[in-house]
Amino acid sequence: MPQPEPVNSVAPPFRGPAIMSQDWRDLTFVHWAVEPERVAHLMPPGVEVDTIGGSTYVGLVPFRMVDAGLGRGPRIPWLGTFLETNVRLYSVDATGRRGVVFLSLDADRAVVVAGARLALGLPYRWARLSHRRTTGPVGVQHEYDARLRGPVRGAASRLVVRVGPRRPATPLDLFLTSRWGLHTRRLGRTLYIPNRHEPWPLHDAEVTSLDDGLVGSVGLGDLASRPPDHVAFSPGVHTVFGLPVGIA
Repeated sequence: MPQPEPVNSVAPPFRGPAIMSQDWRDLTFVHWAVEPERVAHLMPPGVEVDTIGGSTYVGLVPFRMVDAGLGRGPRIPWLGTFLETNVRLYSVDATGRRGVVFLSLDADRAVVVAGARLALGLPYRWARLSHRRTTGPVGVQHEYDARLRGPVRGAASRLVVRVGPRRPATPLDLFLTSRWGLHTRRLGRTLYIPNRHEPWPLHDAEVTSLDDGLVGSVGLGDLASRPPDHVAFSPGVHTVFGLPVGIA
C-alpha cells in the first residue's frame, strides 16, 4: 500500500462538482484507543485500518446536522436539519487516502435514514435523539441522548460533556478530525466519498456522564464502559461532499 497522505488540518483542493453540503454543529468527539486487529474485519475491501502510535480509535460522535442541501444549496427545509450520532473507525485505502468508516449513523429523520441507506449504502438507523445546551455555575454543558427505533430498537446512549476553552489541535486531534473523505460499500463496490471543510475549531471537553450502548450495538462489546482516551468539542464547520469514486 502507498504511503498514506499527510495528516493536515487544511483540506486539499476540491475537484469535481459538489453533490451535497451541510453544517455540522455542536459536535463532540469521544474516542477509545484499540488495537488495529480488533476492528480490521470491519473495513470494506480495499481499505485498511489507519493507525497512530500503533493504535487506532473507535469514535462516538453526536452532533446537530443543520441546513443540508443538494450541491452547494439551496438548503432542504425540515429534512435538512436533524440530530445525528455516529460510531466510526479510521481508514486508509490503496491510494493512500485517509478516511472514516461508519459502523452506524443514527438519525431522527426516517426519510433521511432510508434515503442515505439506499443512495450511498451508509448504515443509517432510525433513532429518537435529543440535544440540550445549558449554561450554569460549572460552565457550558451539552447533553446528548439517543435511543434506537425500528428493527434494532433498544440500544441507547446518554452523553454529557462540559466544554472548556479553545485549544490548538494536537497530533491526535488532527489524526481523528482532519479526514477528507469516507469509505463505504455499495452494490458490491467500495467507494470513497470526498468532503471538504475549514479546519475544526476545537475546545477542551470533559465527559461528566456517559452511559452508552451504541458502540456495543455495532459489535464492539463493552468498550464504552471504560473512560474514553480522547475527548474534544467543536461548535462546528460547513462541509461539502463530492462525487463518489470507486476503489475496489
